[in-house]
Amino acid sequence: MNSAYIASILNSTLRSTTPILLAALGSAVCSRVGVFNIALEAQMLIASFASIAVNYFTGSILLSVSAGILSGALVGLIVAVLQVKYKAADMVVGTSLNLLIQGGTTFLLYLIFGLRGSLVDNRLVSLAKINLPVIRDIPFLGRVLENLTIVDYLSYIIALLLFIWLFKTVSGFRILSVGINKAAAESLGTKAVRIQMGMVVLSGALCGLGGTVLSMGQVIMFTENMTSGRGFIAMAAASLGMSHPLMTILSSLFFGLCQGIGLALQNIIKSQLTMTLPYIATIVALVLFSRQLKPSAKLKKQGKA
Repeated sequence: MNSAYIASILNSTLRSTTPILLAALGSAVCSRVGVFNIALEAQMLIASFASIAVNYFTGSILLSVSAGILSGALVGLIVAVLQVKYKAADMVVGTSLNLLIQGGTTFLLYLIFGLRGSLVDNRLVSLAKINLPVIRDIPFLGRVLENLTIVDYLSYIIALLLFIWLFKTVSGFRILSVGINKAAAESLGTKAVRIQMGMVVLSGALCGLGGTVLSMGQVIMFTENMTSGRGFIAMAAASLGMSHPLMTILSSLFFGLCQGIGLALQNIIKSQLTMTLPYIATIVALVLFSRQLKPSAKLKKQGKA
């Protein structure tokens, strides 16, 4: 294993991290306002399909990205109305939407394009790749950052902006107060339901952007069930990051690294095995994280006693 091979794995890690990070940030903002949103998979998948469909008919990157974000936000609005306004069971809403969108995109793929399995076409336009002028000439670093899209860089900026908004502004404190104690926040005049619904829609938009980069980033295509559980991995990343935007970057990079290593090992080990690596890592990480939380919970109980 030489430096070029390591650089290649790190490059793959960064590319794999982007959709997970964006969806994880969406999960984090929902958790911060006390909404358990498990429809991340549906929000990402509908965005992947919508962006590719618009791309196919228009060839416009701007319209395609907009379609992905809006479609994800639309599913987020459905979640907000059902869970926040009408207080439907979160597991029922999320699971139903995940199954509905999975079947719906398969049906639309056949209805609109007459295809089964996947849509690949030479007319599809991918997101522009960026090679930074000075950095690209640096041997190792240039390979690590080679051919990343603008969304790959934008995802980290979004995480930073979310941190500043939530933890450094007055409106952010109001949002956090809803998640800490909704009744107390409402007693002070905060419109908690409106804030919760708005944050769930924002979550849908973030997942929509993640789904868009998934189908228009390094590969330019749509396949049935293209997200392949990334929405659930994103939930795990948000949980490991304790719903903190900056910590979520680190946890998302961990899962991105697992995917990058899995891709690198496909030439050595059967792909059926390497594809399971991110999911195994998710289970192990959550188990270790939950075991770490148990001692702190016991200490709190002892302190109260």
